[in-house]
Amino acid sequence: GGEKFAQSVVLNEEVLAKVEECNELAPLHNPANLIGIRVCQELMPGVPMVGVFDTAFHQTMPQKAYLYGLPYEYYEKYKVRRYGFHGTSHSFVSKRLAEFLNLDYNNSRLIVAHLGNGASISAVLDGKCVDTSMGLTPLEGLVMGTRSGDIDPAIMEFIAKKENLDIDGIMDVLNKISGVSSDFRDLEAAYHEGNPRAIAACEVFAYRVAKYIGAYVAAMNGVDAIAFTAGIGENTSFIREKILAYFGYLGITMDKEANMVRGEDKIISTPDSKVTVCIIPTNEELAIARETVALVG
Repeated sequence: GGEKFAQSVVLNEEVLAKVEECNELAPLHNPANLIGIRVCQELMPGVPMVGVFDTAFHQTMPQKAYLYGLPYEYYEKYKVRRYGFHGTSHSFVSKRLAEFLNLDYNNSRLIVAHLGNGASISAVLDGKCVDTSMGLTPLEGLVMGTRSGDIDPAIMEFIAKKENLDIDGIMDVLNKISGVSSDFRDLEAAYHEGNPRAIAACEVFAYRVAKYIGAYVAAMNGVDAIAFTAGIGENTSFIREKILAYFGYLGITMDKEANMVRGEDKIISTPDSKVTVCIIPTNEELAIARETVALVG
């Protein structure tokens, strides 16, 4: 949705034209989605459709959070800025977290860790996203199943010269990381078998998540609750344990027994912890359905 859509919207020709204008920012997703929309228009003429944008929830980020340290003209001319993704999930989980803990959503400091094959973290202050780890594309931020996450850009010039790669080859390197597996279930098994590369991958992943959470505690000057969600966040207890081991300074103690659950709303911090940590399963389909009903129901 770029900067054009900060919320879900009923689709019409004017909206679809704006979506098409964002094709450059999402060359894999927007054109394919537009094809689906056109087919639905043909097969179900007159049936209302709603666009729910994965970037919309993050449009409340302040300028200090979304601008890059690049010449400002690139933002003015090409809209090069941080957009963030997984917004539908971050919106759903942050609201559900507040509801589950009986917090006032509009007067709270929440961090959502959406950890799956694609992974991102968001800081939600008083019901609004103020920062998130993905950027112009989903490549920025955490180390992921197939994406590099944050790196020194000069590394790619160095590798390009050594390996004789063009820009497409470089993008393949960044977006198609190979190793033990991009499936965390395989990685977990290899980790427990003592595979050194799997151990390194899990340690790097947990460390990067902990660093981002720490950064967002600073961004909001504190935190009331943290939620783990998505495939890894909901189901992989040893990764949650590794991440939470970094937060003794926040007064967080993990309840080991509670942490052994999978895929259910659950508090996994001890009652005396100063920050409450939960598993909150995401439900992007339900979030999309709710947005749709709100607009056309």
